[in-house]
Amino acid sequence: MVKKEKLKVIFTTGKRKKAIARARIVQGKGRVLINSKPLEVWGNDILRLWVKEPLLLAEDLAKLVDIKVNVKSGGISGQGEAVRMAIARGLVDFFKSKDLRNKYLEYDRNLLVYDPRRTEPHKPSASKRGPRRHKQRSKR
Repeated sequence: MVKKEKLKVIFTTGKRKKAIARARIVQGKGRVLINSKPLEVWGNDILRLWVKEPLLLAEDLAKLVDIKVNVKSGGISGQGEAVRMAIARGLVDFFKSKDLRNKYLEYDRNLLVYDPRRTEPHKPSASKRGPRRHKQRSKR
């Protein structure tokens, strides 16, 4: 009887603002799908460059895996940064490489570490002007 080789699959998440990205990384040929679309078609040029950063830093390792990412919620920039975080975390987990981890942390800490900043909620007096903006008053 022939034993089946166990397929290594890594699931990771990336978050930025309100966007949540879930990545699935499997051994493969270097394909990247985001919401069932190839990376070359998804988003605009800036977002594609953000998402390619962890892949370019990983060099040859990125060509050994297939990456599927589902991203939802938030705006386009939040989604782009959430996707890049999910991919970077997944590659570090898949290859268990301390060198890759250190390279990511040295390049941009937000590739691996969550950023907790949020917008400040509006206060009762300022309905549409912002959380701290007050009505302009005349001095005389």
